[in-house]
Amino acid sequence: MSPHPLRDRSRELRKNATKQEKRLWHQYLNSFPVRMHRQMVLGNYIVDFYCHKAKLVVEIDGGQHFDDEGLKKDEFRTAWLESQGLIVLRFTNLEVDRNFFEVCERIREVVDQRLVELTDR
Repeated sequence: MSPHPLRDRSRELRKNATKQEKRLWHQYLNSFPVRMHRQMVLGNYIVDFYCHKAKLVVEIDGGQHFDDEGLKKDEFRTAWLESQGLIVLRFTNLEVDRNFFEVCERIREVVDQRLVELTDR
């Protein structure tokens, strides 16, 4: 067993990204003006996308997130991430598929807003 199971799992998730994660990464976030990371380990969690400079997590939620157990896990996960000073943006697979440009625009808006907020501190 690896001494870094979360790091190993994050590599596996990068290799086996969902269609929506691949699209968002290759068509937008990979060339975003502020550096983004894919499948980043934060604490005991692996987040889909992370922007350190803006303290922003972007999650793309599939069907497993919408049952009672998934919703409860996401609630705890989001609470922990927010307790670390991070903002969490969540989009569904359907939103990425049907409203791709709006999803991209929302990410850009939040990054821009966060950069101003964090600079003003």
